[in-house]
Amino acid sequence: MSDQKIPLAGVIGSPIAHSRSPQIHRHWLTTMGIRGHYVPMHVAAEDLETVLRTLPKAGFVGVNVTIPHKEKAIEIADLVTDRATLIGAANTLIFRKDGKIHADNTDGYGFIKNLESVPEGWNPKAGPAAVLGAGGASRAILAALLDAGVPEILLANRTRVRADALQQEFGKRVRVFDWVQAGNMLDHSATVVNTTSLGMIGHQPLRVPLDGLQKGAVVSDLVYAPLKTKFLETAEEMGCRAVDGLGMLLHQAVPGFERWFGTRPTVDSATRAAALR
Repeated sequence: MSDQKIPLAGVIGSPIAHSRSPQIHRHWLTTMGIRGHYVPMHVAAEDLETVLRTLPKAGFVGVNVTIPHKEKAIEIADLVTDRATLIGAANTLIFRKDGKIHADNTDGYGFIKNLESVPEGWNPKAGPAAVLGAGGASRAILAALLDAGVPEILLANRTRVRADALQQEFGKRVRVFDWVQAGNMLDHSATVVNTTSLGMIGHQPLRVPLDGLQKGAVVSDLVYAPLKTKFLETAEEMGCRAVDGLGMLLHQAVPGFERWFGTRPTVDSATRAAALR
């Protein structure tokens, strides 16, 4: 018998039953022949720190954290990367051998990798990026777009004060529009991103006028249920290059898996199929 520990990882949220992360990581573990496990865990906010401090003792090498724990994870962690600090949230935790919790945010990385996968590539410097929404997901997207070299970000949110707060944090390259003027941002935007939950199954539709979309623009929706939202359908009809939200989920999972299990996985058609099962 071997006394070697089997590495464990997982995803923590409340709720968590909807998460596709277990299918993704289990697919990689199986296809790469790695002895390890990845499990979903429903954890209440008041129990988060106790659980995170206990998991390493049970053989866990790290976890993903999702809604509503991303901000709280920053406060609990002993070490936080610069990008997680800038975004104000973490989605990937590594349990170090010295007992410390290391927090990172790979959402922006996953988002950019997803954009780069479009046919003919994505050029961040081709023009402004229009971003709909100013919630937690938007923070990661803004940071990633600015870091990639987008010259200007046009930002609109249903509650303008939240968009104004992000403009104050991220600087002069971010310009805020009222929500009723969101459609006007599209006229000269080479990249358009919906970071809201509008258009998701069970949520209200995205009612921003899309007639200003430019042919050839890269249009991305972080929503992946449904996989092709009405927003993306319209974009395709207008000659845009549509990018669904599933790719971001797949790519953001890569750095964590590599840190936890020691091998870098590949995002391919089989990975997408596993996530959609």
